Parts: sequence; C-alpha cells; structure tokens
Amino acid sequence: MLLPLALLVVWLGLGGAFGSYAGKLAEVSTNDSAAFLPQSAESTEVARLDKAFRSDSTLPVIVVWVSRTGSVGPAQRDAADRALRAATAAPGATGQASPAIPSADGKALQGVVQLRSDLGKDTADSITAIRRIAEQVPQTTVGLAGPAAILADLSGAFAGIDGLLLGVALGVVLVILLAVYRSVLLPLLVILGAVFALGVACAIVYVLAAHHVVRVDGQVQGLLSILVIGAATDYALLLSARFREELQIHGDRFTAMRIAWRQSVEPIAASGLTVALGLLVLLLSDLTNNRALGPVGAIGIVCAVLSALTFLPAALVLLGRAAYWPARPATDGSAPVHGLWRRVAALVGRRPRATWAASLVVLAACAAFAPTLDSGGVPQTELFVKAQPSVAAQRLLSAHFPGGSGNPAVVIASAAQADAVTAAARTVPGVAAVRPFTGGAPTGPAAVVDGRIRLDATLADPADSDAAVDTVRRLRTAVHAVPGADALVGGYTAQQYDTRTTAEHDRTVIIPVVLLCILVVLVLLLRSLLAPVLLAATVALSYLATLGVSAVVFPHVFGFSATDPSVPLYGYVFLVALGVDYNIFLMTRVREEALRHGTREGVLRGLTATGGVITSAGVVLAATFAALGVIPLAFLAQIAFIVAFGVLLDTLLVRSLLVPALVHDLGDRVWWPVRLRAGAAAGADDRPSVRV
Repeated sequence: MLLPLALLVVWLGLGGAFGSYAGKLAEVSTNDSAAFLPQSAESTEVARLDKAFRSDSTLPVIVVWVSRTGSVGPAQRDAADRALRAATAAPGATGQASPAIPSADGKALQGVVQLRSDLGKDTADSITAIRRIAEQVPQTTVGLAGPAAILADLSGAFAGIDGLLLGVALGVVLVILLAVYRSVLLPLLVILGAVFALGVACAIVYVLAAHHVVRVDGQVQGLLSILVIGAATDYALLLSARFREELQIHGDRFTAMRIAWRQSVEPIAASGLTVALGLLVLLLSDLTNNRALGPVGAIGIVCAVLSALTFLPAALVLLGRAAYWPARPATDGSAPVHGLWRRVAALVGRRPRATWAASLVVLAACAAFAPTLDSGGVPQTELFVKAQPSVAAQRLLSAHFPGGSGNPAVVIASAAQADAVTAAARTVPGVAAVRPFTGGAPTGPAAVVDGRIRLDATLADPADSDAAVDTVRRLRTAVHAVPGADALVGGYTAQQYDTRTTAEHDRTVIIPVVLLCILVVLVLLLRSLLAPVLLAATVALSYLATLGVSAVVFPHVFGFSATDPSVPLYGYVFLVALGVDYNIFLMTRVREEALRHGTREGVLRGLTATGGVITSAGVVLAATFAALGVIPLAFLAQIAFIVAFGVLLDTLLVRSLLVPALVHDLGDRVWWPVRLRAGAAAGADDRPSVRV
C-alpha cells in the first residue's frame, strides 16, 4: 500500500508543479519561417548572404490598393505615396518604403514597407497599424500581402493554441471514454494521467528550449500535446482493461494489478519505444522543423509511458473496483466474455484465408491512388483553411501585377559579373523583370557587399506555382553558366523548390530507417523474425492505402490542390509507429495465449480479449489527432485527416481482420525461426482465459 501511495503523491506533486507549463511553451516558441528551409540548400545560402545587404534583417509588407473607380487617379497615387512614407514610422518598421508603383492595367498600386524580422508576435500589431494608414487612400480596396502579413496571420492561427487544442482534445477523449466505458472515475483517471504526463513533458521541453537545446514552434507545440494525450490514453486503456480482467479472475486488487502490470509493461514499453525511435529518426532530416519534432515528441512519449506505468497503476490499485464506478466488475473467478469480438474471432477462425485476402484487396485498391497525391507544396492561397487577410491580399496583387510581384527570385553574384548575370537572367522565359537591389532606396546604384551584388528577378507567374518553379530552375541554369559569377538563386520560389527536393530526399532516408527501428523492436519483443516482418508490412500497406484515400479526398472533398512536402513523411512516422502499437498490443496477447493453447487458438483468444480495448484506443487516438483541425492551417488539417483515418484503418481492418487472419492461416510458422510450444507458459492450466 505504501508504494502506490508514494507514487500517487509524487505524480500529484509533479502535476501541481509543472501543470502550467503546457501553457508556457508559447514563451519559448518561434514561428520563424527560416526553420522551414533546408539547411544545405542553395536558397538557404542565399538567405544567409542576403542578410549582409541589409543593416537589419527585415520582412517586407506589400501594400496593394485597387481603385474602386475603375482606374487609379493622380490623387490616389499621391495619397498612396504619403501613406507609404507615413508607414515607415509604424511600430516595428525600419524606415524603408518604396514609392507607389502603378499596375500595367492602371487599376491598382503597390508599395513595399520593411518591418524588422525580430518582431515575432508583435508583427500582427505592426500590420494593423500599417493597414490603418493604408486605408486613408480614398476610393480604394486595400490589402496587405507578403511574408510579414503571412507571419501575422500564422501568429493569429497559433494564438491560444495551448488552451484551445488541449481543451478540445481532452473534451473529445472524455466524451468517448464516458460513452464506451460507462464509467465516471476511470475516464477522469485516464485524462488526469495524460495531463500529468503532458505537464512534465512541457516542463522538460520548456527548460531545454529556453537553453536552446531543442526548438519549439506552434506546429511542434500542437503535435506534442496531441501525441502525449493520445499515447498516454492508449497505454492507460490497455493497462486498465487488463487490470479489470485480472480483477474479475482473481478478486484481490493487489494480485490483479501485479499480473496486469507484468503483462502490460512489455507491450507498453515496446510501443513507446517504437514511437520514440520513429520520432528521433526525424533528426536525420535536413529541415529544421522536422528535426525539432524528433526529440520533443520523444520526450512526450517517454512521459506518457511513465505516467501509464506508475500513476495509473497506483490509482487503480488504491481504488480497486471503485475505479470502474458505477460499473462493478465481477470477482467470481470467471473469464471475461466479449460478445462482439468473440463473433469477429469466430469469423476469422472459420475463413482466415478469405478474410485476409479480402482485406488485402481493400487496402491495395486504396493504395493504388497513393502515387497521385501531390506533395509539391501548398500554394500561399491555401495555407489557411479559413479565409485570411494576407491570402485575400495576395489574390488582389496577382490580379493586377506580375504573378511573382513581392516575391522575386533573389540572385546573389559577383559584382564584377553583374552585367553578364543580369543579361543572362533577362533571357530566361518566365522572368518579367530584373532589377539591382539598391539597399532599400527607391533609386541609386546597386548595393555591393563583399564584392557581391543582389539582383531581384520578378517572375511572370505566381511565386507558389509550378510554372514559377520551372522558371527558377531555368534561372539557376542560366546564371550558373556565367563564368566567374558564382551566382546563386534564392527567394520564396527557390525555397519552395529546395524544400520539396529535400523532403523527397528525407523520405528516401528516414522511411527505411524508421522501418528498421520498428523491426528491431518487434523482433526483440516477439522473439521472431517472420511475425515482425508481417506486422511491419501490413502497417506499411495501411499507410499507402491512407495516402491513396487522401489523394482522392483532399482535392475533391476538402479542396486542397496539394499537400505540404513534409505531410507524407509525418504521416508515415505517425502512422507506422502508432499503427504498430495496436499490433504490438494484439500480438503480445496472442503470444501469451499461444503459449497455453497453440497459435491458432491463441490468436482467436487474443483478438477476443484485446478487441474492445484496442478499438477504443484507436477511436480515442483518431479523435485526438482530429482535434488538430481546430487550428486553421492546411498542413495540420492534412496531418489530422491522414493520422485519424489511418489509425481507424489500422484498428478496424488491419489489426481486427488482416493480421489475425494471416497469423491464423500461418499457424506456428508465424514465430519462425522459433518453435512455440503450447502449454509452455507457467501456470498455463491454473487460470481461466477468455472464451472464444
């Protein structure tokens, strides 16, 4: 009794001391766009060199005015010039602004105001101040576009992420658990354990981020909350279900917990290890935001495992049957009866080959659409799920100016070859104009820094379009060919292209490493070679099927023309690692039952015993990830759908039908090269088991 009390006191103390840190991560988080750039790419080198051309690092705000009278008049142009000069005194402005430039159709004006890049969340206040000034131009519709305006909208999207996302996720989990278990105390215990784990994880991450050991942004912050809540709930449900089963068989709560903990610790620890290793493999990525999620997510998973294996057992053993109130588990020594899952197991047992063949057909049919998923990058107009001012302004800008206005391709080259590089750039199809950078002044000589110049090449097509990417590739070829120029091409479009290329490279490196890590854990857990390969293959097929469904659903249901380049990689890491969890829960129980009754009987008994709890865990995890949809960003909405749908597919089809049917059909061969002997388990005949 002393150990459970001590553990409970420790966790209550940790919860009280660190619970508030879930809301403090925003203090050490940053949404710096540079974090999304590949570290070794040409565009990243250009961004580094470009800093030398400015006394301060800046973010441009593109102000666009569209005349409501049909064409821009002299008075409107003068008012726009005055507004741009006034905007240089706005909070956060650097004092630099361009004059108002009319569009070729004469219906619009644009100008650029430079903001300091270190404003962070205050960027939104600067944008608001500039908007008020710009609205003084009469008879015009005003929009603010460009990197600073997008950053302001991003900050707004992530504002209050800690409280909103946590509240929605916990609320969804509570409702599902109340509906499934018809218990009041157990859902509260599960949620309390998840909250304690999240608080401790956030406290550790906060300290590490404050000392610049790890990096946190809004995206990482949101995914950490979802990972911890989902994982902690899954592990808690597995343990509590086994405790209830053993409590019914043995009656004594201490004996029941001792057996339940001993039988649950291995699958829970193995599950946590697979997810943590899968996340840590992201450290191999060349994208900073991908690498940031690796250690942060792994810390969260470790805390979830510790909570499930210490806090919850202590609470359950102290409460006993009262933990399931108002339900009262029987303690008559009989085996639990699982009606629905007994029927599912009977179906698998009668027709295993037809079951796994039909399951494979369904998965293969869905996976056939996976190659059609466009992961070339989300256009700026689709960054947000809900309408945002910066997106509307970008549409205004693109309607009246060259598509790449405000987002030029940036060329850094040797000043001695400036004329040759300029001439080469102007011959490239898709380049609308090439101008030297003058240091922020409207006119004047080209700025020269360390023997280099900067050229701004305005693209004819929108900067986020495939046509603009093709232009940048041609531009790189042209300027690279100028002898002695040492020319490099960067800017927004080049960054998108380099990010896409890097993401493709990351997938070829990270995906096999994640799979290898999972296989090693499964081999150690199941003491087999064939079973781990079988499990990993089924989960990988489930992932491809999920991508296939996403390729159909995203454009035709949600209106996404493409996905972020990192979405398939994140989906793989989450789905394969988390999907294997349910197979781990199933197959460890199958192995336990197979030691008593043989493999074919064991898989049916294991499916019957774990069906309800694993399905509940899958529904909870899917709903938890679906809570990411409250953040109005396309990237997180896409991740939410892929993981939620994929988890349900793993839970309801792969783990319920495909894997059990395959194992049943293979029989004892599934444990190759080990020969599993039925009746080898200690105490095989002295305890009742689930009935099939």
